[in-house]
Amino acid sequence: MAAGPDPANGAVSTHRRRRFDVRVVPHRRRSPFRLRDWRMSTKLATVLVVPSVAFLVLAGVQTSALVGRTTALNDFARQVGIGRQITAAVHQLQQERDRTAGELGELRRGADREAAAATLRPLQASSDRAMADLSRAAAPLADADASWRVAFSEAQEAYDQVIDIRPTVPPAVLSNDTILSNYHRAVAALLDLLAEPTPGQGQAGLNDAVLRYVQLARVKELSSRVRAQLYAAARAGRYGTEDRVLLTDLRAQQLTALGAFRVAATSDQIRRYDETSVDPMFLVATQLEERSLPAGNTASAVLPSEQWWSASQQRQELLRQVEAGVLDDAVRQADDASSGQLRTTLLVVGGVVAVLLVALLISLLVGRSVARSMRLLRSQALRIAQVELPDALDRLRTVTGGVQPIEVAPAVVRSLDEIGELAEAFVAVHRSAVTVAVEQAMMRRNVNAMFVNLARRSQVLVERQLELLDDLEREESDPDQLENLFKLDHLAARMRRNDESLLVLAGTDSTRRWNRPVGLGAVLLAAAAEIEQYQRVRIESVGDVYVVGHAVGELVHMLAELLENATAFSRPDTTVVVNVRLDASTALIEIVDSGLGMSPAALAEANEVLATPPAADVAAVERMGLFVVSHLAARLRVRVRLEGGQDGLVARLALPAALLAPAGGVELGPPAPARMLAAGASRGVGVQRQPADARMAHAAGAPPLDLPVAGRPPVNAVPRQTRPVPVRAEDVLTPAGASGPGGGWWSREGPAAPAGPGPVVPPATPLTGGTNERGLPVRVPMAQLSAVTRPARPDSVPARDDLDPEAVGGMLSRLYSGVRRAEAEDTTEIPVPPSRGHDEGGRRQ
Repeated sequence: MAAGPDPANGAVSTHRRRRFDVRVVPHRRRSPFRLRDWRMSTKLATVLVVPSVAFLVLAGVQTSALVGRTTALNDFARQVGIGRQITAAVHQLQQERDRTAGELGELRRGADREAAAATLRPLQASSDRAMADLSRAAAPLADADASWRVAFSEAQEAYDQVIDIRPTVPPAVLSNDTILSNYHRAVAALLDLLAEPTPGQGQAGLNDAVLRYVQLARVKELSSRVRAQLYAAARAGRYGTEDRVLLTDLRAQQLTALGAFRVAATSDQIRRYDETSVDPMFLVATQLEERSLPAGNTASAVLPSEQWWSASQQRQELLRQVEAGVLDDAVRQADDASSGQLRTTLLVVGGVVAVLLVALLISLLVGRSVARSMRLLRSQALRIAQVELPDALDRLRTVTGGVQPIEVAPAVVRSLDEIGELAEAFVAVHRSAVTVAVEQAMMRRNVNAMFVNLARRSQVLVERQLELLDDLEREESDPDQLENLFKLDHLAARMRRNDESLLVLAGTDSTRRWNRPVGLGAVLLAAAAEIEQYQRVRIESVGDVYVVGHAVGELVHMLAELLENATAFSRPDTTVVVNVRLDASTALIEIVDSGLGMSPAALAEANEVLATPPAADVAAVERMGLFVVSHLAARLRVRVRLEGGQDGLVARLALPAALLAPAGGVELGPPAPARMLAAGASRGVGVQRQPADARMAHAAGAPPLDLPVAGRPPVNAVPRQTRPVPVRAEDVLTPAGASGPGGGWWSREGPAAPAGPGPVVPPATPLTGGTNERGLPVRVPMAQLSAVTRPARPDSVPARDDLDPEAVGGMLSRLYSGVRRAEAEDTTEIPVPPSRGHDEGGRRQ
């Protein structure tokens, strides 16, 4: 669709505006079964609500509790499984304790210590191995619950005390109660660890399973302690004062524990215990134990030590077998409960995962639809913002003729949801932006044309003013009046530079051209001649550096702006130093002033403007010099940068090799003494003129005059230059003795008039044959030969014919209209071949 204005009326058509204003109307029926046609709220609700509800209801409520319960039962099963190592360690400690009790009774009667130590050593080694097995089995439970870890630590500490008490057994330096109490504490700690597993709430069957083997283990422990007391009495040959009371208490505790076991045990476990209790070996131990009981007035009998140890050992082994069976039942039951809970958890988790997968699939389908539309819309938006719209704006900025229609691509998202409507709206915005850009381009083109016309009209007036000043200067003999004319001449030259700045603002090239290489020193001198305070500029050594002719005018303009800035923002009693040095294939120019300087932020902003020329706006008009320098530098590919100096600023210019030319044969000198003056001082550039008396005084060797600068009194601190300097840039850039065409500025007035000795003065009033139908004068052939062949008579005043003002006005009006039509056309420069000298490549012609 064309985005440009209507060529007929210069505005956007009514049909196009109607398409911009009307909302996007669906062109097909919306289907609730097509995902791409759902509303955005429905898609977002589907994507967010379904997975969230499924996760919160199933995963949050069920999975967490089931996983925690499964973990607890798994830990419980492992703790119950370690019961095998615990009961083994308890059994070995009971063997060692009971044997130690008998050996202590024998040692009290003076038995051999070495024999007692040799008897106990194998039992102690068996206990150590059992505890080592327990430690290895408990290593995986290091992350178990805190109560189990505390109980295990207490059991280890109690056993360490048993290890410490063992060396005191052969010497029998401690009492029997002190030594045996350490064994009792170790066994009790292990039994507490055996009873530590807890399955959690709601697991009564598992709690009963733990209670069964714990109670049976206590029955076995009490039976072992009874054996130890009877064995110690048998080895000592008598009972102690408290042995009977202790035996009675132990038998009562044994019966209580056995009753608790029978209450908690299953019928099968009770049957197995009953079968074990009627075993002949079990009955032998029971009968021997009954003999130790007091009967009436009969004292308790002391049992034979070896017979009692052998029979009780057989009974303990039978109880150990029953205990192992009950413990195996508990381990099996705990494993079954853990496995069942794990299966339940896996089933629930699997169901949750299945629901989550379904929800994820639905979310993926919906999200993919939304993501695809958003991705297409994003790619189109980025392409418009980064490629299409900038390219269109660049084309509109550089257009010189008529504006061509700019096509805007349609929306890539064709769905009927909010994203599709957004894509259509974005395309409408794109069309509006292109339309506005086209209108602005037309307006900018018109404004630039106005700038160009105004600048060129002003240039014509300035050129006529300069010609008039030339005539007045030639005819003026009063030194004071001549000085004022020179100042006015200089102001007119500065006005011409302002007109050229307006052309740069409008994006048009300057009308002044130079078609031969010019020395860089002359370029700097010409730039200094363009500013007001030219006397304060001091040019250091330049060297043999030449600039190509087509860049001379713009380079002079750019240097003049920088010099103007340096002199305007520094004290009047300081100088602006210009240095030039060669670096490889480039020429570096430094303009150093001692002025106010700039803050770092302002300096960075100015360098940014110099590096990237901005578009013409109000800010550019306010800072015209910086704007002109940036655009001219970009046009000439010159690097310009401002840096802080010691007292002011340093402007650095790097001229590329493309702007440099080999040394040519153009010699610079004063072509006309009326354009030059000698300004006294040792160094610097003084560009003001001297009156005739001053020139004569300088020729006679008198000191130069110190004339005011732009209406101000002279400053003695500013050094000046002793050699003749120009007032205008073209005075500097005119080659010495140039007599042929093509050696000066190219402008509307053509090349500079040749300067030579004895110029031929044509008659003041040309001879004409009247005017034609257009009001133009008719030339009379050969009428001027007499005036050319004879010298001019400046003293004689020729008669002037008064022309008709209306005819002259019409002629000038037609001339200016022809000039404006020529400027509107894109004409190319046709250089006039010079008669002598060098071209830009340094070749002699």
